[in-house]
Amino acid sequence: MTGDATPRPEPAWMPAAGRRGYVRFVALGDSGTCGLGDADHGGFTRGWTSLLVDAIAHDHDVSFCDLAAAGSTAAQVRRDQLPVAVDHRANLASLVVGLNDAVRSRWSPAALRDDLLHCARRLSEQGALLLTVRFHDHARVLHLRGPLGLRLRPRIGLLNRIYDEIHEQYGGLRVDLSAHPGVYDREFWSRDRIHPSELGHHALAHEFSSVLNDAGLLFEPPGIDPDGTSSGIRYTRPA
Repeated sequence: MTGDATPRPEPAWMPAAGRRGYVRFVALGDSGTCGLGDADHGGFTRGWTSLLVDAIAHDHDVSFCDLAAAGSTAAQVRRDQLPVAVDHRANLASLVVGLNDAVRSRWSPAALRDDLLHCARRLSEQGALLLTVRFHDHARVLHLRGPLGLRLRPRIGLLNRIYDEIHEQYGGLRVDLSAHPGVYDREFWSRDRIHPSELGHHALAHEFSSVLNDAGLLFEPPGIDPDGTSSGIRYTRPA
């Protein structure tokens, strides 16, 4: 998997090398961000953002606001999650949503683009460094052939072009899922083949750690191998 960072000046909040800093992190998105597919033996849902926060917290003080909710569309993220995220005044903001829009029988590419660009603009305006992705071929993972695959692939392509536009306008850090050598392996996905497995969430957390390290936020990345343990970070959720 490869990361992509727009070459911009280092943010003012970024701790200097060897210094412990304070990082405010907010996660916006759907079930892929809130951790479906990665539950410990007690049923605690964790996910890649929690793994990432745990890793950052070993070397820095972290305030984590986890707003992601299963089933969310881009419009719902804009309406329900964005206002709370802006109030959190995060240094880091993950924005990974749009797949629920892409699989709907009816969808509006123009509305999807407007919602995502609006979220990216508001988060960037209040100083957040964006964390985004480029999506892989979901039809291949789901083994969709014929009309279903032919319908889904162009939609994922359009979603990626929107995230390309976000990256060009607002910079930030992103991970290209399609470049990961194991993204089409069965072990990367949970039983439904839609949500990452524990292994998949670990891989995402590790890759975002790499791009953050490259951008100047220094901490020890989480391990790639599944461990089945729950996160020790407490989350701030909206009331």
